[in-house]
Amino acid sequence: MNLYLLLLHLGGAIALLLFAVRMVRTGVERSQEPALRRLLRDSKGGRLRAAGVGAGVAVLLQSSTAVGVLAQGFATTGALSLETGLALMLGAYLGSALVVLVLSFDLGLLVPVLLILGALLFLKGSAREHRQLGRILIGVALTLISLEMIGEATEPLRDAGALPQIVAYLAGDFVSAFLIGAAFTWLVHSSVGSTLLIVTLCARGLVPLELGVSLMLGANLGGTLTAFGLSRFGSPAARRLAVGQIGFRGLAALLALLAFHLLQLEAMVPGHAVGLQVIGLHVGFNLVVLLVGLPLCGAAARWLERFVKGAPVDALNPLPEAPSCLDQAVVGVPALALASATRELLRMAEIIERMLQPLMELYETGDVDKIRQARRLEAAVDQAQSEIKLYLAKIDYTREDEAQRVQELSSFAINLEYVGDAITKTLLKLAETRRDQKLSFSPEGWRELNELHHRVMTNMQLALNVLVSKDRESARQLLAEKDAMRSAERESYRQHLGRLRTGAAQSIETSNIHLETVRALKTINSLFASVAYPILSETGDLLDSRLAKDPG
Repeated sequence: MNLYLLLLHLGGAIALLLFAVRMVRTGVERSQEPALRRLLRDSKGGRLRAAGVGAGVAVLLQSSTAVGVLAQGFATTGALSLETGLALMLGAYLGSALVVLVLSFDLGLLVPVLLILGALLFLKGSAREHRQLGRILIGVALTLISLEMIGEATEPLRDAGALPQIVAYLAGDFVSAFLIGAAFTWLVHSSVGSTLLIVTLCARGLVPLELGVSLMLGANLGGTLTAFGLSRFGSPAARRLAVGQIGFRGLAALLALLAFHLLQLEAMVPGHAVGLQVIGLHVGFNLVVLLVGLPLCGAAARWLERFVKGAPVDALNPLPEAPSCLDQAVVGVPALALASATRELLRMAEIIERMLQPLMELYETGDVDKIRQARRLEAAVDQAQSEIKLYLAKIDYTREDEAQRVQELSSFAINLEYVGDAITKTLLKLAETRRDQKLSFSPEGWRELNELHHRVMTNMQLALNVLVSKDRESARQLLAEKDAMRSAERESYRQHLGRLRTGAAQSIETSNIHLETVRALKTINSLFASVAYPILSETGDLLDSRLAKDPG
């Protein structure tokens, strides 16, 4: 086979593998993301439980990187302690290794069954969960197909003249092989995909054990580099968690690499099939990292909090604003101008997030400086909304879809401004009232408020994804979450009335604050969800009215 054609086939197979792994993750996220987020957020109760939760979620998402991104978000909001986050990630790494182990088996007979069931569920399923389950099954089938394609595409490489020399060189230069494995994993943002590729090449006899182990350990390091790269512009809490991952898994990978090659341990690896040997070492490595790392999570967290500091912040000007994204030079080109306005809306939403994210901390502490800082940010929100409105008015659109997009962006900008008003004029005032009157919420009421706040923050991110992608399924999920928020509000109201009936002193004292907070959070959530209506109206998924038809 022509070398270029062979490389084309191999590249296509690798692309299918990465796509299939992502497809499974997308299906799980779209069907179960709120539940997974709640599971991760509530993974308290000991390091072992946190590790178990991390492993389970990583298996479902087929990605430890995805777990890391979610964990960084919870660490930023304070919902996840650093010690628990480190234990969570140690479990997630073992979970992703188990995924590789299962997918490395010969499951070819399952492919047609998975494809048939997946297609039926995705095409004929009436419920959203059924369609996403179909997506997951198809993704697993495509993963198995891609692995077989990689094996077939690499078969002719046995006879390639230069390949044995390259393999022999890398087998001898284990440092270069280690770095190649790390770089490739970082590039594709998938340690599961890269490790499956390495195992497949080993199973086909193209890569010897010495080289396979170096590449596999490099892939373990690369997975931590991906998490670190995603945390560069995040909060100090997110960066500490990412640095901790490098410290545990990355350093362990480097030590294992040196021990394996310098002590010449390849002869001690049980078995004869190189692919199974590499996957066994991969699972064993992550299991050892988990067992050794769990007792050290507390000390590591204290060290990270001491040495990984955030940037110094000026108390009077704590959050310098990024420059406006509105590009006046492209206002005459509608497509570019709309993209510019969308970026500015995202910047405006980031300011809103800064105001809303620390809300529960402000309710608890009543910190005067932080409340003042949050109020200062409202001026930036108002200015951004005004500038977006004037910018959109200048766009010389000629098509109906452009006019529709202008209206959508303008409406969402107004809604974001309303969110800012709700935060400063309602929620921050309630936080000050609780502080000034020295009131305390009941444990049950405080837990309900935290859960509602977390739900709103999650839905905000989903709303921004819908704003950019205009994805129909995500829009449907956003409105489903709006309905869930309505149900949660009613349940909180019912529970609160029950506490009032029992005469709970704390509930009586904070009754007005509790109910007004719940109502404000529900209003904010509805404003975020409004971005889904134009999309679903256009696709015919939205009824004109909720009113039942008049029987008369």
